[in-house]
Amino acid sequence: MSDFVFETTPRVICEFDGALQLGTLCKEFGAKRAVLLSDPGLQKVGLIDAPYAALKEAGIETLLWTDVQADPPEESILAAVKGARDFKADIVIGLGGGSSLDTAKLVALLCGKDQKLDEIYGIGLATGPRLPLIQVPTTAGTGSEVTPISIVTTPTHEKKGVVSSLLYPDIALLDAKLTMGLPAPITGMTGIDAMVHAIEAYTTKHKKNALSDGLAIRAMQLMTAHIDDAVSATPSREAREAMLQGSMLAGMAFANAPVAAVHALAYPLGGHFHVPHGHSNALVLIEVLKFNRDAAVSQYAELARAILPDEKFANDDAACDRFIAFMTDMVERMPFSRTLREVGVAESDLDMLATDAMKVERLLINNPREMTFDAARAIYAAVL
Repeated sequence: MSDFVFETTPRVICEFDGALQLGTLCKEFGAKRAVLLSDPGLQKVGLIDAPYAALKEAGIETLLWTDVQADPPEESILAAVKGARDFKADIVIGLGGGSSLDTAKLVALLCGKDQKLDEIYGIGLATGPRLPLIQVPTTAGTGSEVTPISIVTTPTHEKKGVVSSLLYPDIALLDAKLTMGLPAPITGMTGIDAMVHAIEAYTTKHKKNALSDGLAIRAMQLMTAHIDDAVSATPSREAREAMLQGSMLAGMAFANAPVAAVHALAYPLGGHFHVPHGHSNALVLIEVLKFNRDAAVSQYAELARAILPDEKFANDDAACDRFIAFMTDMVERMPFSRTLREVGVAESDLDMLATDAMKVERLLINNPREMTFDAARAIYAAVL
């Protein structure tokens, strides 16, 4: 067994309607002035109203910042930092999908200590202190509430990450009520995203460990059992809670056993074509699984046995193939487009996509099989 270090968010609260505790939780930090970061879509549908009211009722002066952008660009993050500084916020709350949570991490960090965003891309370059941070996910996908990573879109359309233990929030608050009205396409995209986190954490070449393995398997069991219910016309509370908890467990796994080629190939789709991150992952997932097959056959077989009882006694080759077929069928059932052409990609874009994917070396080094430019281009071409 290899030595390993495992880190995660120190406090997790899973409670239906738990977002109404935000005021009380802020007081535990001695905070009086909160910035609540979210996006205009959640504000429009009224999802922020109750948590915001709970903060005000508790006597917490609150700046509601709803200008978070998808795949947050640098300028969006820096604007939020300025807003929080001008307000003199002493605690940061992220409420929303991965973009809101990633923005909240960097607002807490950059408001705690003056440092330049473009100088802390990479691993371990950020310094503290930071402001107290509470994360409230409204999608079951990114797991950002339990990861030390924030992804930023640069002015050149690259996705770059700030990776630091300082980005683990103080509290992850999982309130499944906030996910009950999530549209089926977003539920499907984010659900597949979380499964990719679990799969890539389980098969990663570096830092794979016993804790991340156990979390990845349980995440896959929860999500594969409940995603069809979650994307149905009348999703159950049980399914929403299972997806949210599964996403969190997958986040804990990949925060310690990092993701690989699926994410590396997904990033250029988000950066250039503004494809939602979960959708980008889903578009390339199956072809990457096929590409990795021979290098990850035993691990894919183990995942198959964990989620498919009929494969318990199958040999590795059969179980591996069954796993890939199972994931293929699942992606095909999801209510979103499954080709690159449908999201605006043309054949003339494939070289550019492959070139950009090969720049994501921090993830590609974790892939079970070495990814090349030609292989990346072939994967994009297969889903064009």
